[in-house]
Amino acid sequence: MRQRIGRIALVFALGLLSASTSQAQAQQAATKAPSPPAPSRDLSGVWNIANPRGTNLPESWGKVPPVLTPWGEQQFKLSKQSNGGPFTLDATNDPVITKCLPPGVPRIYLHPFLLEITQNPKEVLMLFEYDHTVRRVFVDGRKHPDDPLPTYMGDSIGTWEGNDTLVVDTVGFKDSTWLDRAGHRNSDQLHVVERMKRVDRDHLQIDITMQDPKALAKPWLGQMFYNLRSDWDVLEQDCTDNPDFLGFEK
Repeated sequence: MRQRIGRIALVFALGLLSASTSQAQAQQAATKAPSPPAPSRDLSGVWNIANPRGTNLPESWGKVPPVLTPWGEQQFKLSKQSNGGPFTLDATNDPVITKCLPPGVPRIYLHPFLLEITQNPKEVLMLFEYDHTVRRVFVDGRKHPDDPLPTYMGDSIGTWEGNDTLVVDTVGFKDSTWLDRAGHRNSDQLHVVERMKRVDRDHLQIDITMQDPKALAKPWLGQMFYNLRSDWDVLEQDCTDNPDFLGFEK
């Protein structure tokens, strides 16, 4: 059974170390026998981030920064980044750290905790170990509401493209989140499209397109890779277990 880091503060501080470890794991995996083919239209399993260093840095999406609108530039200048940035944890204004707010989509992928996916005819359930967050991707043919209630995870509709790719369209976001851990803000006009593909039985790839006419001058792309961990379990991780360190009252 694996050793797990229980404190959120250590996870933020060790983000780069996590990327380095993931790179080593990816290199080791490359020397092993190929994974069997992926099952048809099945993303289920417990998944662990496996991004090698240089593809997606833990604090942001890739090495190329987003092209921001004037509003997006103004908001970014107000952000006080502590993940690889100049601000300490007690000086940051990161809403995840200072208020324990949910990271939202797509930022939650940048938190190096497990992701469990389960499926039924109505929905694909994404169970994030970070702050025991649940995301529902409806695959029963429904459409987005005309006026969706703003939430951190948004309103997600999934459709299958062929037998291997789930295309997830998400709208209806709150404007109190960051797109990444570096402090790039989104507005309530954020629109996220994800293409989730199980490339073989043991490997999952998620390609992300972020569009936000208020914050982003052009679409911003991200990509994530995961390894299947069949013998691992998603544990409880709660942000509010760390009130003294993170600077808010219990």
